[in-house]
Amino acid sequence: MFQVCVQAHFDAAHFIRNYDGNCAQLHGHRWDVIVCIEGRKLDHLGMLIDFKEVKQIIREKLKLMDHSLLNDIPSFGLNGVNPTAENLAQVIFSELKKDLVLTEKRLAWVQINESPDAWAIFKED
Repeated sequence: MFQVCVQAHFDAAHFIRNYDGNCAQLHGHRWDVIVCIEGRKLDHLGMLIDFKEVKQIIREKLKLMDHSLLNDIPSFGLNGVNPTAENLAQVIFSELKKDLVLTEKRLAWVQINESPDAWAIFKED
């Protein structure tokens, strides 16, 4: 099994509603996003998928979140879920899955690094 992973980042603020601690206050992060595609077959060039293709789709998806207050984005609004690293990973995974054209490969996981020493990963069962 091959895995191809691409990393991108965005800067955004958030707060965690109903949290008893410092993260209930508005604060920001440079969020690192790692997206991993996996599959068993390489193409005629020896690639699972072109890094450029994955980077372009990631950049497009992260535009909405970059330099924003994540709590204001519809997925995380008043009726949405808290913009935790876990929920961000799941939302980004779902959004990427809609746009990545994957034949004989799949979106394996999305990792969100909130800081150099704290991250969350989402992958489907």
